Amino acid sequence: MKLRALKEKLREAAASVLPITVIVALVCLAFVPVGSGLLLAFLLGSLLLIGGMGLFTLGADMAMSRIGGSIGSQLTRSRRVGLIVVVSLLLGTAISLAEPDLQVLATNVPTIDKTVLVLTVSIGVGLFLTLSLLRILFAIPLRRLLLISYALVFLGAAFTAPEMLSVAFDAGGVTTGPMTVPFIMALGVGIASIRSDENAKADSFGLVALCSVGPILAVMLLSILYPAAPAAGESAALPDLTLSTELGWHYLSSVPLYLEEVAVALLPIFAFFLLFQLVSLHLRRQPFLSILFGVLHTYIGLVLFLTGVNVGFSPLGSVLGAAIAGSAQRWLLVPLAMLMGWFIINAEPAVHVLNRQVEDLSAGAISARAMGLSLSVAVAAANGLAMLRVLTGAPVLHFLIPGYALALSLSLVVPPTFTAIAFDSGGVASGPLTATFMLPLAMGACEAIGGNAMTDAFGLVALVAMMPLITVQLMGLLAVVKATRSRAAAPVPAYTDTDIIELWEVD
Repeated sequence: MKLRALKEKLREAAASVLPITVIVALVCLAFVPVGSGLLLAFLLGSLLLIGGMGLFTLGADMAMSRIGGSIGSQLTRSRRVGLIVVVSLLLGTAISLAEPDLQVLATNVPTIDKTVLVLTVSIGVGLFLTLSLLRILFAIPLRRLLLISYALVFLGAAFTAPEMLSVAFDAGGVTTGPMTVPFIMALGVGIASIRSDENAKADSFGLVALCSVGPILAVMLLSILYPAAPAAGESAALPDLTLSTELGWHYLSSVPLYLEEVAVALLPIFAFFLLFQLVSLHLRRQPFLSILFGVLHTYIGLVLFLTGVNVGFSPLGSVLGAAIAGSAQRWLLVPLAMLMGWFIINAEPAVHVLNRQVEDLSAGAISARAMGLSLSVAVAAANGLAMLRVLTGAPVLHFLIPGYALALSLSLVVPPTFTAIAFDSGGVASGPLTATFMLPLAMGACEAIGGNAMTDAFGLVALVAMMPLITVQLMGLLAVVKATRSRAAAPVPAYTDTDIIELWEVD
């Protein structure tokens, strides 16, 4: 059973990574010359990404989702609001520390210490996870909290240094990744079971949406309180390796660093689970060992993932972006990024789950295929806009303010559940490949044309997280229009003077 599940996870990871690998390999072989050692390191990094993502997602299913579900059920039985607040704050912070997308983003930010940034973002997730669970518990409308939260975000943007503004919005996109989402969704379902009203299940949506806001506000506050260091002038790149043995030793020498880094990241959530097991959960031997085995899968998968990303995958993205931007065909960055964005979102397994949810929710009015097409268009457009920003230096707020204004306006006219799914879909869309390859591609291009990577390259993840908010809600609006038209077009039965009309049968 475990072997079959691992094969399925590896297949899903390959479907995510291979399209980008093939596109990049073709570009490097036919159009943009790069060193053979760098290309070989990229291909090896791709294999490590596939293996790492497969093991990591299997471990998340075996351990993190079960831990979240078990703790959520235990909190449900306690019915103590104070305990829910404290535990959700600690859990949200602990689980975010191990989020791989956040680790990659923090590595790429040159002006803030990595540990400080990761801890700040994690606390932001913990605070807003607490708010999200209280919203479910007290049936507070999601729309109201989103309007208030984004009003605070754009108010805070006026006081945030331009160099940290894009990073703040990107932080909101990367925290809702493969580690965090299964965990907080399981926790939310457990809390929602306390309520017995008909809206309880629908209110379990929207956790990802609110948890994305916390990191934005936290990084904005950090930019005011924490003095940023000057940005580094160059991206880290792979050394010029000519022999295969040099490449192998370069990878092997990096493994101890990530063994230690991942152990530190996973330790808080693991220690919290052990404490909860001793005090309250008391899981039996078999499920307890299964969770421990899942944590081991998660650990090994994260080590492989981060090694592949930081040693071989991201460096080629930076070099490729610089090579294209430094040539006469720099505008090819826009269609190339759009093509990659199209394949990235199509290969995300979580996207297919979301598409089926929307199809069921709309009773078939919106097909999974139409939903998938809307997300593909959204992510492709977001990547194109991000590269346009790199080439022109346009401020990120010129895109985010009208985009979020439209998304929040749509929330006033579409069914609330579609709004929740739309804002959750932003976290789904900004998957691991966005932070690991597309962001380094933008940073390399920005450095090549003499731009400021902090203001022009960062913000890519934020755009990818924003665009689905618009397209999914437009699909929800389409469902409303279709339903209204079908009701209006329904034939009114013709009655004669001798017919008996039973009023309880008339709509």
